[in-house]
Amino acid sequence: MSILSNNHYLFTSESVGEGHPDKLCDQVSDAVLDYCLSLDPDAHVACESFSSTDFLLVGGEIGFQKQDIDIKEFNRNVEKIARGVALDIGYNSPEVGLDGANCLFMNRLHAQSADINQGVVGKGLDEYEGQQGAGDQGMMFGFACNETPSFMPAPVYYAHQILLKAHELRHSGKIAWLRPDAKSQVTVEYDGYKPVRIDTVVVSHQHNPDVDYDTIKKTIIEEVIKPVLEPTGLLDDNVKYFINPTGKFVIGGPDGDSGLTGRKIIVDTYGGMGRHGGGAFSGKDPSKVDRSAAYMARYIAKNVVAADLADRAEVELAYAIGVPFPVSIMVETFGTEKVERAKIVEAVKKVFDCTPAGIIKTLNLKQPIYRKTASYGHFGREGFPWENTDKVEELKKAIN
Repeated sequence: MSILSNNHYLFTSESVGEGHPDKLCDQVSDAVLDYCLSLDPDAHVACESFSSTDFLLVGGEIGFQKQDIDIKEFNRNVEKIARGVALDIGYNSPEVGLDGANCLFMNRLHAQSADINQGVVGKGLDEYEGQQGAGDQGMMFGFACNETPSFMPAPVYYAHQILLKAHELRHSGKIAWLRPDAKSQVTVEYDGYKPVRIDTVVVSHQHNPDVDYDTIKKTIIEEVIKPVLEPTGLLDDNVKYFINPTGKFVIGGPDGDSGLTGRKIIVDTYGGMGRHGGGAFSGKDPSKVDRSAAYMARYIAKNVVAADLADRAEVELAYAIGVPFPVSIMVETFGTEKVERAKIVEAVKKVFDCTPAGIIKTLNLKQPIYRKTASYGHFGREGFPWENTDKVEELKKAIN
């Protein structure tokens, strides 16, 4: 094994595919959230899901602000939605890990706590009357860097891209023996903050029982990994590949391991590059700052880096339940700032409305857009409003 110089180090991040049991649950929870928002954009939702062998459960709290919701019809549709998500992923028989159409299903959704609701809708303490408060306390982080075109850290970005390629080949039928469950891991060698080579790639992908190991290894390296990583210029002859390193991955999905909403928070964010406040995203409506403020923090950090104010930026926002403004805003630039960090912080405060209501309005978060966030990362993929870099000129103007 080669010895790295003082300024060189290895950093590893992982991704999991849409068929991972935890990701199945994240997608079910977000599909239920989308359904609730389609019925009532002001719905308050905290939906959790659990999966195991031949079993799928949905539970949590729903608070509709509209009064004309048919709850019996709602519950029937929740079951259809949950089963449909499993089938869309490819869980259509016990042999692949779950039969979405026929597995046991349980619905344990109930009404939201009135105590929480009053603070969120502005009916809490008199001093905040009429103002939307944060749905919970806590701190949320956002991160961006200029080492990839998506302003994401290279290890997690490439880990996601590998599984997206496998997803494409599985759903198109080009690799017919792939099954839904999958994980990847990418180790990148850095010189300071610059990626210089890919050191190790790990892919574990569920497969049909009738395919031999040599075919699995060769196909995943040549048709999945290399088409993604060769264009980066970071592959060399010394890269190490570990493909299905146990030798067999037939039993997968909820039959191989139980799944639970919110258990892949590092996969969902920055792969461990940057801090995490601890709150999961899926199944939560945007009144929950665990989700919406994390999106806002990413939006801020990405615009700071896109404006070339710093090469790396980490933003922390913190809130108190029921309070209609952040209790703190922090920007860390890791010594890569191009202007004084204090000026960046002041510009951020001037340009971005970080109140709970302001975040929802700025990012238009009452849309039913959440199921598609729930696999392959909430950040670094185009099409989500928090990935826009439309505040670059405002930030530069505020600095000047």
